[in-house]
Amino acid sequence: MPKTDYSFTQNRELSWLKFNLRVLEEAEDDSVPLLEQLKYISIFTSNLDEFYMVRCGSLYDLSLIDEDYVDNKTGWDAQEQLDAIYERTTYLYKRRDEVYESVNSKLREKGIFELDFEDMTKGEVKYFKDYFLNYVFPVLSPQIIDVQHPFPHLANKSRYVMLILESKGEPLFGLINVPRSLPSIVYSPDDKLRYILMEKIVHQYVDKVFSNYQVLFKTILSVTRNADITLSNDQIDEDEDYRGAMTKILKKRTRLAPIRLEFYRDSHKKLTKFLRKQLNLKENQVQISHTPLDMAYVYKLYEHIEKVDELKFHTITFNPYYPRTPQIIEPGEILPQLRERDILLSYPYDSFDPFLKFLKEAANDKYVVSVQIAIYRLAQSSSVIKYLREARENGKDVTVLIELRARFDEERNIHYASMLEEAGCRVQYGFEMYKVHSKICLVTRKEGRDIQYFTQLGTGNYNEKTARLYTDMSFLTSRNDIGEDAMLYFKNMSISNINGEYDRLLVAPFKFKSRLIRMMEEQIEEAEKGRPASIIMKMNSLTDREMIDMLSKASNAGVEIKLIIRGICCIIPGLPGKTEHIEVTSIVGRFLEHHRIYCFGTGDDAKIYLSSGDLMTRNTEKRVEIAFPVDDPGLKDEIRNMMEVMLSDNVKARKINTEGDYERITREGEKVDAQRCLMQRDYSVSPP
Repeated sequence: MPKTDYSFTQNRELSWLKFNLRVLEEAEDDSVPLLEQLKYISIFTSNLDEFYMVRCGSLYDLSLIDEDYVDNKTGWDAQEQLDAIYERTTYLYKRRDEVYESVNSKLREKGIFELDFEDMTKGEVKYFKDYFLNYVFPVLSPQIIDVQHPFPHLANKSRYVMLILESKGEPLFGLINVPRSLPSIVYSPDDKLRYILMEKIVHQYVDKVFSNYQVLFKTILSVTRNADITLSNDQIDEDEDYRGAMTKILKKRTRLAPIRLEFYRDSHKKLTKFLRKQLNLKENQVQISHTPLDMAYVYKLYEHIEKVDELKFHTITFNPYYPRTPQIIEPGEILPQLRERDILLSYPYDSFDPFLKFLKEAANDKYVVSVQIAIYRLAQSSSVIKYLREARENGKDVTVLIELRARFDEERNIHYASMLEEAGCRVQYGFEMYKVHSKICLVTRKEGRDIQYFTQLGTGNYNEKTARLYTDMSFLTSRNDIGEDAMLYFKNMSISNINGEYDRLLVAPFKFKSRLIRMMEEQIEEAEKGRPASIIMKMNSLTDREMIDMLSKASNAGVEIKLIIRGICCIIPGLPGKTEHIEVTSIVGRFLEHHRIYCFGTGDDAKIYLSSGDLMTRNTEKRVEIAFPVDDPGLKDEIRNMMEVMLSDNVKARKINTEGDYERITREGEKVDAQRCLMQRDYSVSPP
């Protein structure tokens, strides 16, 4: 077996941390409205929380159970990766604290104050003290930690106030959970743009709870736990269904191993030592943050400011953007139009409504006999579920393949699965070894002897909320070759056959990667013959080692390769003899870049595929994904033009340099913000 070449690759975890720093940089950008800057800090924080719960959790498990595991990009073992993460995280905390203080300072100039008690008027101090005594104190559950009262379980990401106490000369610890039932922020009675976080109120008046003790020290803290849960068939009882087993295993998530301890503003050597011992944490797993430990309150603040001062709200937030219905879609029903032409929707620039209209028509068309759909994530109040239930109520055969293991959306999907079953829909789940991440919907219509398929395929979820925030593509067609493959796909899923044969669709885990590799090889052959050869790909992340090696091989053959990768990128571009013909661009802006687009070749013969899957090992080998071709010349031109706009971005885009780091683009000429151009439907930019 050939030795792995680490000279042109970088660790996926550190690459992700570099991406998340890009998110934080948006909070430093003066062109971003102030309240949106605060929201970017919140996104950075929740991203980092999830990263610790999932990626650090997974590496922690590997460090315990697999001594032979090494990262195939760096050769590091699990513990070496964790140590590198913890070291980098310390820098990120300091950077976030600086940005948070800067943004808060600018918000104060606008009259929006996050209060500490020393900032308050006498009237505010009295109000918040009364608020504590009347509304907070009655729901608190204090605990002493001593021989008679052992150390309790600290739930994942809950906020606690912990104290060092003294009684009769003996030191001991006290602990209070800040209940999630309480509001995260409380507003001043004098000025509704002055507010305080709930944990600060509890921290201020916690002495009144432990009035029989002397308080020597108190602080706010939070524990992050491993959230990397899995469910295998042998964990399911004979008399228990899959949905019930998933519900049960989700309850274990808050009790998994601790992987991080955070203090807000300060700690105490004695307290830190005690908690590290109780939680079995190393010194580098402890962080002190001067930014609130839970930044989810920002979304509540966002809504509150809009309600109490709409004029100010519009000066510190993005201008509203309203997605449009493409001109290609005429007034009237969608299904007849699909008989005439394919339709490509580009979210969030295009509205999600045409897809909902497609589903609603299917639910109410007397000739539609069945609706089949594969679901990964849905909105909280989903119109998709509404129309699927409506279709079943109208006598259609409705089959829903719903993945219950969509991380952090498990409970919502369990709830929707139950709703669909109650409506009489046939509900199926993903497979033990493979999550189903495909985005596909098939409507079958039978009029007389004529059977017609209407198929929707996409790069993103059936979520009307995120369709306004994420960039994705949705393709609708009545083409028979696509429809027959879609019908075969659902039949194969129903009989657990993940290795089916399809004419047009590339379905992971068995055909997606191999067919992409074959198209790369075709471009290598073109380059070796001295002909123009090109690979342009857009994705969220690139980690698959085999695909990385193929890209290096193509580069060495002279294929021009342009990659647009929002997040993790394990290939280092521009290295002579390795990746010198590869450029990597990353765009982080108002919308979350989420398309997966794979283009091979030049001119009219170029092949273009859209996909639900990235080039990550989890997508190419461990999930059921679909890539589908776009053959219509007009739609291919639309996709290519959009890609050119993104490759021309010199405002929100960054290039990855030969060190694997992001750097600003210094190209001269007009300023091009790709997302802004696409919002304005302006494709007329000069190529880079």
